[in-house]
Amino acid sequence: MKFAICQELFVDWDWERQCKFIADVGYTGIEVAPFTLADRVTDVTAEQRQTLRKQAEAAGLEVVGLHWLLAKTEGLHLTTADAGVRSNTADYIAELAHACADLGGEVLVFGSPQQRNLEEGMSREQALANAAEVFRKAMPVLSDRNVKLCMEPLTPKETNFITTCAEGVELIGLVDHPNFILHQDVKAMLSESDSIPELIHRHAKVTGHFHVNDSNLLGPGMGETDFAPIFKALLETEYDGWVSVEVFDYKPGAELIARESFRYMQETLNAVS
Repeated sequence: MKFAICQELFVDWDWERQCKFIADVGYTGIEVAPFTLADRVTDVTAEQRQTLRKQAEAAGLEVVGLHWLLAKTEGLHLTTADAGVRSNTADYIAELAHACADLGGEVLVFGSPQQRNLEEGMSREQALANAAEVFRKAMPVLSDRNVKLCMEPLTPKETNFITTCAEGVELIGLVDHPNFILHQDVKAMLSESDSIPELIHRHAKVTGHFHVNDSNLLGPGMGETDFAPIFKALLETEYDGWVSVEVFDYKPGAELIARESFRYMQETLNAVS
């Protein structure tokens, strides 16, 4: 099992410092929020991408990929009725795929709740069709760059579009492309009626990335969720992707969160292996 951490947690740390610390803790992967690099990923030059990749590799890290894909952008939306905006969104996802590959990553995680929420009066069926259109348009570039786009179900508190793993799989079926797969997130799955181990087993064939966190918005081991059955299910299904820490409450501090999450995950994995 490969452990990574999402780097937006390290507010105001420069990239090289982030990489060195994350590797020193024991992680082997770093997952990037594009808004920490520039307002738009297209503003990160080819030379800058090469430097970031080399610095991560020098620290002993792989760049896993990108998440929070549309955060802090303007004029982009997944399900909107505006065909021009949908086209621009597909083009930007393609640019994200180029950036991801340039950095050495292979995964794009589509969360971005505000940029996928249904507009007033739009039916769920139309929203699904619009989203599928956007993703299908971006797929040729993702395929060329060997990058997979992972649809992330979120909680109903965060969005009104794709709030269960089953809904994510429904959209995956509409897009019908091997580079469009499912992302699973512990915090989000806690809002479902079925247990997380059940959801892991049920959707194992289409799951390509996994985020760990807790309902209190902190990392694994810092809340009430028992990760032993979760890691056991990942082992039983022979999941071979990244397990990446993503937190939303930074108050305890990046260093403590990173260390405690890694310690707990390693101890839990050893206990169930």
